[in-house]
Amino acid sequence: MAKIFLDANYFIDIVYRDPDKGLMIVDGKHELYISVLSVHIYCYSAKIKLPNKNIEAQIQKFSLVDLTKNIIHLGVVGPTKDLEDNIQLHSAAEAECDFFLTFDRDLLDMKFFGKTQLVASLPKSP
Repeated sequence: MAKIFLDANYFIDIVYRDPDKGLMIVDGKHELYISVLSVHIYCYSAKIKLPNKNIEAQIQKFSLVDLTKNIIHLGVVGPTKDLEDNIQLHSAAEAECDFFLTFDRDLLDMKFFGKTQLVASLPKSP
């Protein structure tokens, strides 16, 4: 069982734009993590009115990584020039995730952040 962190773009894709893709990941085989910032980005970009039982149900599928003062301090230092990306990366590191799922080409070019492998899809298991 792998610990998998979903970048905001990946999270929004599987809960909003392409839920069928999410079924392949949200299958009980892995521990799934997202930043609380991703929930904010999703609700804001989709103009979701709250309270919303659908959002509550979707969030229950994930472990949430808190946005802490430490993550903010690390995020403003790097490793990229984008604070949101840095928050996501440091959140994955905080949760000690094995994989970081993203569609962001710049992040994918990094290949690793600490011990976390940055990938667009999960490797096929044997």
